[in-house]
Amino acid sequence: MITLTINGLDVTVEEGTTLLEAARFLGFPIPTLCHMEGLKSQGACRLCVVEIGEGKKAKLVSSCTYPAEQGLKVRTASQRVVSARKMILELLLASCPQSKVIQDLASAHQVREQRFRQEYEDCILCGLCVRICEEQMTAKAIGFRGRGENRSIGTPFDVQSDACRLCGACMYVCPACQLRCTYMEKEQAICGGCANLSPPCLEVEEFGDMMCYMSPCLACEIKKE
Repeated sequence: MITLTINGLDVTVEEGTTLLEAARFLGFPIPTLCHMEGLKSQGACRLCVVEIGEGKKAKLVSSCTYPAEQGLKVRTASQRVVSARKMILELLLASCPQSKVIQDLASAHQVREQRFRQEYEDCILCGLCVRICEEQMTAKAIGFRGRGENRSIGTPFDVQSDACRLCGACMYVCPACQLRCTYMEKEQAICGGCANLSPPCLEVEEFGDMMCYMSPCLACEIKKE
């Protein structure tokens, strides 16, 4: 068994447990986009970043792929983590502004503008479709092609694969395929009108620069009463 500290709380987990699993075991919410139960973690979107270590040696890692280590100190909602997640969401919105999944995540994390050049891609290379096709459908009909800016997902030579059963699983898990009506101008790329969201409390004095990780915020719920 491994003992580590997450947001000031000690937790003991089995060897091989990821930081994402350990944090969620304690009830700390961590947003994910390319992670899905039943599929291997890839850490492609980096939205699940957490901060490990202390002082100048502290660094950001993807919690869905980083294994729990003995004595490791983890923070899931420091200012550095929250800023990184917002930046990632802005970049995702620049790539695929009409994705319902990305829009809801952006609204939930208080992203109110998208400052990058607007693109209208139909893929964010999260790899969910590739993994579900291989691991759950056992077909391997699609995969990654090319590198860098030429990287894409499809079949070899763009020829329909004989292994494809047209099951639709790839479209079911794809965040870019789940579209909602929205404006096309980047200044209005974030709608959030369809999401049922509550404003988070961002002041947690006991943990220094830690941001609020409660969802919904317990302090806000008490104030309402």
